[in-house]
Amino acid sequence: MPNLPGSTAEVSSEGGGESTVTVIVAAAANLGIALAKAVAGVISGSSAMLSEAAHSVADTVTELLLLTALRRSEKPADQAHPLGHGPERYIWALLAAVATFVGGAVFSLYDGVHTLVKGEDLGDPLVSYIVLAVAFVLEGVSLRTGLRQTRAEARRYGASTGRYLRHTPDTAVKAVVMEDTAALVGLTLAALGLLGGQLTGSGVWDGVASLLIGALLLYVAWVLGRSNAELLVGRPLPPAVRDGIRAELRAVPHIEEVLELTTLLQGPREALVAAKVDFRDVSTAAEVEWACEAAERRLREVFPVISRVYLDPTPARGGGPGQPS
Repeated sequence: MPNLPGSTAEVSSEGGGESTVTVIVAAAANLGIALAKAVAGVISGSSAMLSEAAHSVADTVTELLLLTALRRSEKPADQAHPLGHGPERYIWALLAAVATFVGGAVFSLYDGVHTLVKGEDLGDPLVSYIVLAVAFVLEGVSLRTGLRQTRAEARRYGASTGRYLRHTPDTAVKAVVMEDTAALVGLTLAALGLLGGQLTGSGVWDGVASLLIGALLLYVAWVLGRSNAELLVGRPLPPAVRDGIRAELRAVPHIEEVLELTTLLQGPREALVAAKVDFRDVSTAAEVEWACEAAERRLREVFPVISRVYLDPTPARGGGPGQPS
């Protein structure tokens, strides 16, 4: 049975390296862009440009946190962490979403309100236009890197790019794609704000653009925060994959029925499977042990994302020979 779209198997064994490169490219681009936007914002007096500078600073902090998440989550299991460090990825990714909210959205909304209430003195927007154009190109390159990985993984498992982004537990590449997309939209809004102010002589357009950038960042932070919180609380494998696991277990000799199945995502390439299994009453202890080994080997072959399998021999309701009724 092939891996099904929407499962954690959508992230290949090479996904961790690809995600790291994607995040590094995004971080390098955002750091340079943030400095350029800040300088342009001061020169032009544009609140939208300063909001975009805050946006890029927040994105840079986000990428650094995502790099930390990628590195720490790949540490092997040890006595203190017998199930590994996979979930730590989602803790740092959740902090990255908070950084987007605090560092970008709050500042942008405040600056937009301040501009609408107090007004602003518009300076020469030429530098801002140049910076916005360069930033658009750099953000586009970063987004292209993220989309290339996303589309390759989506094609590999027959899923659309949109569905892959919604369901993938690789929140690092999901964050990069969403933030770079938001950055391109934000750059467009900042340019429109500058243009509106230049044509009308009013700072209202710039203030509105800043508010829209803040609202955009709020949405990104909410989506990423919700995704990581869901994975931290514990997300199972999709129903179609769980059905496939049940079918594979039932196909193992000596296994009569799967009475209870629990699955848990522990990382983009890690999933735990625990099941209460009813074995044939006539099976010997050795045959039960062999069946458990065969079941684990079979599940790992069909679903490479499964890293741990725990089977609990459990009699079906009604009992069996030697069991109380």
